[in-house]
Amino acid sequence: MHDTGSTGALGDLSGFRQELYRCLTARADALFELADAVLCSDGPVRSLPELSLVGEHRRGHGSVYGALGRGRIEVDRLRRTLTAAPLPRAADGRLVLAVDITSWLRPEAHTCPQRILCHTYGRAKDSHLMIPGWPYSVVCALESGRSSWTAPLDAVRLTPGDDAATVTAVQLRIVIGNLIEAGHWRPGDPDIWVVTDSGYDSPRLAFLLADLPVAVLGRMRSDRVLRRAVPPRLPGINGRPPRHGGEFVFGDPAIWGDPATAATTDTRLYGPATARSWNRLHPRLTHRSFWVAATGALPVIEGTVIRLDVARLPSGAIPKPVWLWHSVVDLDAAMVDLLWQAFLRRFDIEHTFRMLKQTLGWTSPKLRDPASADRWIWLLLATYTQLRLARDLTTDLRRPWEKPTAPQRLTPAGVRRGFRHLRPKTACPAGAPKPSRPGPGRPAGHPNQRPAPRYDVHIKTAGNARASKPAGPRPRRRA
Repeated sequence: MHDTGSTGALGDLSGFRQELYRCLTARADALFELADAVLCSDGPVRSLPELSLVGEHRRGHGSVYGALGRGRIEVDRLRRTLTAAPLPRAADGRLVLAVDITSWLRPEAHTCPQRILCHTYGRAKDSHLMIPGWPYSVVCALESGRSSWTAPLDAVRLTPGDDAATVTAVQLRIVIGNLIEAGHWRPGDPDIWVVTDSGYDSPRLAFLLADLPVAVLGRMRSDRVLRRAVPPRLPGINGRPPRHGGEFVFGDPAIWGDPATAATTDTRLYGPATARSWNRLHPRLTHRSFWVAATGALPVIEGTVIRLDVARLPSGAIPKPVWLWHSVVDLDAAMVDLLWQAFLRRFDIEHTFRMLKQTLGWTSPKLRDPASADRWIWLLLATYTQLRLARDLTTDLRRPWEKPTAPQRLTPAGVRRGFRHLRPKTACPAGAPKPSRPGPGRPAGHPNQRPAPRYDVHIKTAGNARASKPAGPRPRRRA
């Protein structure tokens, strides 16, 4: 490791820690030391009071929940601080952003407001559950290569009545504006790619972000039906001109026609990967859901459809084709090859969610106030960013039974092990705690006379469950 690079990385880490402290406007010292306790503790975070036993946390256990309950974070400034840090880029130098929704499940927290039903996968095959909780829309910057690192940039909690696509579009607009302000994108640079899964309406997201230097790449369900471009109008034909061409049914290969591009690439994990693309396909929009209030003719949102077929999967399961939709048309084979590889990198965001929840303790606190939950997730995003900035400054402190890891291949958990030795070399602006005496609390034998209000969420039970749908093939989707 070169001294110049180490000095620069250490300066970036110290500068980020100082700016993080400035973003904390109330209970700043307690919040900052809480973040350091998460970074320097051994093993996963199971409970917040136990973090007060970490040597880097100099305050009592009561200050932990007190900091989250009565502390304040300047979120807009912290957003700009996260985007101003060095960010990873794709192989061609462009920024690739992944968006996804992850849930903080609170099924038995009946006194927690603003909970909504969150979609989760059950343990059985094709089992889907709706559990009350707080869903968060998270934006991360992806990097190329064999790595599980991402750069979390933003997190927004969905409240009852929110539309996920609209919230995500507003969130991306703020993030991309901060990226442009920080100098990560300048005029003449390639467009920023936004990668989504099948839970998002990719054409609608591209329509909402049409005025930004953004190209949307999203997966589509295998039962979708899109429309082709309108063919040239023959002379002598009268009447109203059509707005849509023929159908392109994902499940009917007989009407696909010849693809615009087709290429096969040999991969290490999936064997031969074949990517075919069809140009200028769009969904047929109707005055329903999001477009119910639209007046006049609905837009025609054209894009490129890509079908990816692989020979095998690392898990040994039967591979299924992946359908992608990109908001840019007239692509060549080289660009199509980059697009499906960028989509596979989207799954790195799942590693980030697992790190935040299972190791850093995102879902460990028993918080009642949603604002306290928001402070906790923003504190964890800043904590993960410090790990990312320190990935070249720490060594592999492996266990005796673990295999050695190269310095360039350290995982976030491996960097966290050595952060305690790195912390004294960085800026620590938090002040020493002042001596105080705990309050008397509620007198013994006097129960709470002001019970907290309950905010129950409707859950389907055996009494109000609808009749099960008949087994059989699902009808194809018309748009």
